[in-house]
Amino acid sequence: MYGFNVTIDATMEEAESKVRDALATEGFGVLTEIDVQKVMKAKLDIDRTGYKILGACNPNLAHEAIEAEPDIGLLLPCNVLLRQEDGGKVNIGFMDPIAVLGMVDNPKIAEVAPMVQAKLKNVAASL
Repeated sequence: MYGFNVTIDATMEEAESKVRDALATEGFGVLTEIDVQKVMKAKLDIDRTGYKILGACNPNLAHEAIEAEPDIGLLLPCNVLLRQEDGGKVNIGFMDPIAVLGMVDNPKIAEVAPMVQAKLKNVAASL
């Protein structure tokens, strides 16, 4: 599997705020944000439920990964998906760094990936 999920009772705005706070607690910042719902409406005139991708990065761990493997940026940042569900729930999905970074044949990356995964699992558990 390439990710893990948690579902919470919240609006998209509440869920995003909780996710951002939990990421910050684990040393992550949000570098990128893609509001797919707005893009689909603007570009294709398609109405869809909330769907937002946050690109999270822990600077210390990213630095370690970049030092070990300069092209690792092709696999960064760690994506966090907020997907609105029926009934006032939001599904929050986290990219599994072990699955994604496992594509890299570098033992130093293999050491960093579990640290990133543990931090993201802490974020999920705190929600």
